[in-house]
Amino acid sequence: MMWYDGWGWGGWFAMVIFMVLFWVLVIAGVLVLVRYLTGGHRPHQAGPSPGTGEAGWGSRRAEDVLAERFARGEIDEDEYKRRLTLLREHR
Repeated sequence: MMWYDGWGWGGWFAMVIFMVLFWVLVIAGVLVLVRYLTGGHRPHQAGPSPGTGEAGWGSRRAEDVLAERFARGEIDEDEYKRRLTLLREHR
């Protein structure tokens, strides 16, 4: 039988510590990557928040959604103008 006269228990202890640190870093890296890829990196939107009760926030967001739908071709120009007029009337 071979005996290794190296670090002894200190080597095993260091190996356990480094292995735990390695896996913690791997898991943290995966979590950061998933958060980045799923949109967790978006900056905070400037302007009034929906909870402040200030007029304009909801209508501005509705206009943005309407513009996005028009840009994607989900609605035509006539429907876009009709809905935009309706949104602005009820502001």
